[in-house]
Amino acid sequence: MGSKGREIIKIEVNKLLKLLNKALADEWLAYYQYWIGAKIVTGPMRGAVVAELDQHAGDELRHAGMLVDRIIQLGGTPITEPKDWYDLTNCGYEAPKDPFVQPVLEQNVKGEQCAIEVYQKLTEMTRDKDPITYNIVLAILQDEVEHEEDLQALLEDLKEMKRRFKG
Repeated sequence: MGSKGREIIKIEVNKLLKLLNKALADEWLAYYQYWIGAKIVTGPMRGAVVAELDQHAGDELRHAGMLVDRIIQLGGTPITEPKDWYDLTNCGYEAPKDPFVQPVLEQNVKGEQCAIEVYQKLTEMTRDKDPITYNIVLAILQDEVEHEEDLQALLEDLKEMKRRFKG
């Protein structure tokens, strides 16, 4: 990292690097959860759900790249061992044991809600202290909020479809 770039950071860099690596672990696990969910999901509205899960998987992979780039820029080392993802994760990983659309969507909503909390804390921590990291985590936070909305809309559509089918 350049000397002037280092000067503008008013936060303990090693602490920030640790938190960014934890977020990176979350992104990799979220990527896999979306990716595998899109492959195995079954039930009504499957096509719409697969499309949404595939899109979100791509977003999570892009987020991982953004975090890796910033970690390196700050002079850190991104997680190099996938086995470390479980030790570092904030949000964990919930395997889609029931591939029906509703539980898959509910699992992913839960993951997005955790991600929103993680990135909200990171924005609060970096605001006015590290503008580069702040802008990165703010952009990711915006995506995570949109993901939660997308998934909840699919759940609402599914519930409405069930209600109409029963009635």
